[in-house]
Amino acid sequence: MCTLERIFESFLFNSRFVTLLAVLGSLFSSVVMFVMGTMKIGSSIIMFWSQITGAEAEQSSGALVALFVSSVDIYLFATVLLIFSNGLYELFVKRTAPADQCPEPGRHWLKVSSLDDLKSSLGKVILMILVVWFFEKSLIIEYHNALDLLYLGIGILLVSGALYLTRDKAKPPTRRTDSEGDAEAGS
Repeated sequence: MCTLERIFESFLFNSRFVTLLAVLGSLFSSVVMFVMGTMKIGSSIIMFWSQITGAEAEQSSGALVALFVSSVDIYLFATVLLIFSNGLYELFVKRTAPADQCPEPGRHWLKVSSLDDLKSSLGKVILMILVVWFFEKSLIIEYHNALDLLYLGIGILLVSGALYLTRDKAKPPTRRTDSEGDAEAGS
């Protein structure tokens, strides 16, 4: 029975490698999104250059700004995919990233120790996407009236409030200063 239990536990432990499908898919999607954002920046630069040289009829600068803002939106979503990919890898496949083996400080760009850490990191970036999206929509004016834009802003505010309320409220213990230690010793 002990051998059967060990085989099952080994199988169960190794089943974590199924998450590699999500890791690779998210990583590939992230790269595609980064390329798309860069291509959008490139087309914006071409549009700007054609406006400067007079090769194209003068277009509004709002269209150019909207292209740049939407490229930021694409980059932020690519970042969400990248964080998700790295977080899943660190949580399920390998707890220590190769950067952790290097003694250089500041190399820990994503420290994920639980699914809550991963959700928190993703939530922050998704909130930034929503803010950029709101800014983009307010520039392009795709709404029929100002009330629609107000509803979108209120929705984003509610999402940010929900993220604030669900954040990890555990604070690290505060360190005592020498003067506090001396005051306690004198009492």
